[in-house]
Order: sequence, then structure tokens, then C-alpha cells
Amino acid sequence: MPEFLTKSHYSQGLACRKWLWLAFNQPDRLTGADEKDLHRFNEGHRIGELARQRFPGGVLIEEKDPKANLQRSQELVRKRVPLFEAGFLHPDGKSYAKADVLRPVGKDQWDLVEVKSSGSVKEEHLHDVAFQLRCYTGAGLKVRKCSLLLVNTAYVRSGDVDVSALFQEVDVTADVSALTPKVPAYVKDLLAVIGRESCPEFGKGDPFHKDDLGFHEDDSLWSEHPGSDILDLYRGGQKKLDLLESGIYKIQDIPQGDLNAKQTLQQEAHLTGKPKVDPKKIAAFLAKLEYPLHFLDFETFQTVVPLFDGARPYQQVPFQYSLHVVEKPGERPRHHSYLSLAPEDPRSGFAAALRKDLGPRGNIIAWNISFEKGRLKELAAFLPEHTAWTQLADGRFVDLMQPFADFAYYHPKQGGSVSLKAVLPALTGVDYQGLEISDGGMASLAYLQTVWGAEFGSSATESEAKSTRLALEKYCGQDTEGMVLILEKLEELAANGKG
Repeated sequence: MPEFLTKSHYSQGLACRKWLWLAFNQPDRLTGADEKDLHRFNEGHRIGELARQRFPGGVLIEEKDPKANLQRSQELVRKRVPLFEAGFLHPDGKSYAKADVLRPVGKDQWDLVEVKSSGSVKEEHLHDVAFQLRCYTGAGLKVRKCSLLLVNTAYVRSGDVDVSALFQEVDVTADVSALTPKVPAYVKDLLAVIGRESCPEFGKGDPFHKDDLGFHEDDSLWSEHPGSDILDLYRGGQKKLDLLESGIYKIQDIPQGDLNAKQTLQQEAHLTGKPKVDPKKIAAFLAKLEYPLHFLDFETFQTVVPLFDGARPYQQVPFQYSLHVVEKPGERPRHHSYLSLAPEDPRSGFAAALRKDLGPRGNIIAWNISFEKGRLKELAAFLPEHTAWTQLADGRFVDLMQPFADFAYYHPKQGGSVSLKAVLPALTGVDYQGLEISDGGMASLAYLQTVWGAEFGSSATESEAKSTRLALEKYCGQDTEGMVLILEKLEELAANGKG
């Protein structure tokens, strides 16, 4: 059981009281960190290390034990140098926080600098800093200013990482000061939650429903209503939370007149358990297609610290594509692909190969085309020699998601989603089960770990790299092959005039 309420406990406890109780009382019930979580943690750790370079002469307090850290922090405060990870305990004896950076100013004051890998100020950042401020001032520190050190998403790497340009410091003193009076009551509430004999369960409309903490399976609310699908309401937003608060747990039970046109179609499908199909809309979509058809999907990665010159923080860098080409109606598709596992910027080779494989005519079919179009524009900006063909390609795109976003087809199995991974199994029966890599996040991480080694979690052997290549090609290929299957099913629906 943790000894103190820390800044991370405080922030996450405000978002989810159940998580907080479990963290202190039954941590084995919390989902363990997966590879994606560890990757985010490692990136945050690297950002923290780079941020320290902005404060020359600073001292890192490495003691992990709170009491040892506290003693060391109190010793170093007198030296008036920047301190990293200095811990202080509030007089309540329960609240403890370690500062990313304490910067000495004037004769006896300090600036509190919290480092975040985000590119913008978020509300939870302010709560985090407000909790810290209470701990530090309670421990006797005079804090002049509070700021967030954020990632400058406009920074473009050129040569070695420029830490002065990678970060931007934002003064949040006023916002934090407005929250500070609320902190004691929040702390009291959270300590009371921790001390409860039983785990707090979620009731109707609790704020948990706005978080992605994955507790549906063991919440009493959902176990009491096993047929609940209200959170699947298409673009429900606040409406589905209000419905939940009113005691409505199923889409089929929503009163008539409370839904927009698409939500009404969704409700009709959930009532019958059968798909809703508009053959005329589907036929109109198909009539606009120009062969040869090029079914295209990109895989990308993003890092907080850009790996290459000409790249920005969090920029989606394409490293792989799959392309299925259907020359004429009824013909079998030809498959092209690109994936380089060489430790170099993949964009030049990617662009050259795609230019050759796409050809000069016919529609380019993608799912949610804004993503692929956006990446092509970025490639052209970085590689001007590819400007002409990418601009022509931009006008050839057709979004295969359109008939599903328009609800020309909707199946209850989609669960209110029009993503490729929801539509493909609902319409064709083909899914991503059994694939070693089954989503874009896994693909990105597999690429980073294989190509860039220990910096992103591990160093791959030749055998492991070969296995990763096969898994990446199978996953990306399934996306484009799946789009071919979806189009074939749409053609059948249009021809038959029924679902």
C-alpha cells in the first residue's frame, strides 16, 4: 500500500475514485502496463531528462524512498541550485510531491516548473501543479511562480536536438492559484475514498464514463444491466451520459424523437438485430468510382522527440504502406507494399516506391482519407521533388468510409463505430483476431523497437526483425485486402437491393 498521496494519485483520483481506491487497497485488480504504456513512460522519462538541460548546474535527487528523498531535498534547498525530483511532505503527513524542477529565484524564492510531454495546457496539469504547490508551501518553500514546460510542436529538428527550441514554458500561476483553495477539500475527499472499507462502484452518470479506464466488466452498474449498449450511441457525446443518468441503458429503449437521423437508423438496427441498408445510396457511391482502383493504407509512427531532420514532435511519419490494385471490375487485385527496416529516415524510400506503385490514373481508395492525404502533403513539404505527383494524387482519393458514415449501411455488430475494424467483421466476417499485430499502435511500436532498438524498449535480433516484418506486412495487408472485400460486399448489396 502506498505510504502517501502523491501528485499522480491526486490527479488520477480526481478523474476516478475507483482507480484510487484500487491503487491503495487492491492494486492487483488494476490492469498492468502493456508495451504501449511502457513506451509512453519511456518517452516521458526522456523528455524529463532533456528538460533538465535547460537548467545548468541543477542537481538530480535520485533517492526513491520518500523519507530519504525528503531529507536530501531539505539539505539541497539551502544550496540554492536548480533541483530535480525534490520531494516535500505537507504538514498533514499524507500529501507528498516531487517537483520536476525547482528553480531558485531572488534571495529565498523558487519557481515550480512541471514538465509535460504534452503540447498544450490541460486541466489535469493545473490540478497536478496545484497539489504540488500546497505540498511545497506547506513545507515552508516560498514559491514565486508556477509554470508548465511543454513540448513545442512547431519545433523542426535540424541536427542535434535543440532543447531551447524543443520546449516552451507557460506561466500558469494565475490558473493554479484559482484552484489552490479547492485542494484541501479534494485531498480530504480522496483520503476518505482511500480509507473506505469497500471499493466505490460507479453509479448512473458518474464522471468515470468520460474516462477510458476499462472498468466496464467488473462494475456493478454494468453487471446489473448486461445488455447495456448505450455508450455505443453514434456520436452520442453528452446525450448518452444524460440518457444513462435517466436510467436508460439500451439504445433500443431511447424514446422516439430524442435521436437524430443517423442515431434513429442505428436504433432501428439494434431493435431488429439486422443491418440497415440503403441500396440507392450505395449504388450512387459506387457509380462514381473510376478504375483502376488503388486500395491504400499507411502505417506511421510518432515520437515526442523527432528522430530525423525535418520532423516535428508528434508528427506522423509514414514507414509502411499496403496497396491492392484492381484494374477492372471483377478482376483479382494485385498487391504492392513497402516496408524498410533500415535505421534511417523512411520517408524518401516510401515516397519513391509509392509514386511508382500508384500509377497516374484511377481512384485511390482509403478509409478516412484525411489521414493519408495529410501524410502525402507532409511528404511533399519535406521532399519537394514529390510535389507534382502528390498533388495529382490528392484529387484521386475516395473515402470508403463515406457510405458507412452516411449510414447507407449499418450493422448492430459495429457497436456505433464506422471504423474499418468495426465495419470489416460486421459486413464480411473477417476480423483481426489471431494477428500478432492487430492495430496501428502495435504496428508503430513494433517498428520503433525493431529499427531503433533500446531507445524504444529493446534491440531486435535478425530473427526477431524478420518476424516483425512478416507481422507488419500481414497486418497492413489485411487493411487493404479488407477494403477490397468491403467494396465487393457493397456491390452485392447494391445489385440485390436488400441487406
